Amino acid sequence: MKTTLLSIGVLSLFTLFSFISKPEKEVKKEINWLTITEAYKMNQKEPRKIFVDVYTNWCGWCKKMDRETFSDPEVVDMVNEKFYAVKLNAENTEPITMAGDTTTAQMIARSMGVTGYPTIVYIKEDFKTIQPVPGYQNAKKFKDTLEKILAWE
Repeated sequence: MKTTLLSIGVLSLFTLFSFISKPEKEVKKEINWLTITEAYKMNQKEPRKIFVDVYTNWCGWCKKMDRETFSDPEVVDMVNEKFYAVKLNAENTEPITMAGDTTTAQMIARSMGVTGYPTIVYIKEDFKTIQPVPGYQNAKKFKDTLEKILAWE
């Protein structure tokens, strides 16, 4: 009987410690990135403002925005709730077909007036450009800009 109670006690402690020692995995929030074509199609069904992160693979400031700004939980929540977010590699020359026209990401970036990276281009619900904003933005500055864009009519 003592052996059984001791075994149950040891098993109970082992179980308790196994729960305590294992930290719960934190679910990392991420922006729901879309292609420009996906955003265009979704915008036809449910209009929202769009922001396009125009980047290049070699851009260090672009990578810093990905790591710091676009991973901020408040930014992620705001973007996923109120915007369509697009990643656009400004050096990509593969064909993109949208609204019956064929173009490339490189040509889209140029047509939006992008001259440096990163640049965030804000687009209205009617798919007309509001404004490109060049340069790195930390999470606070980016949230402030998103608020201004949401207020834009």
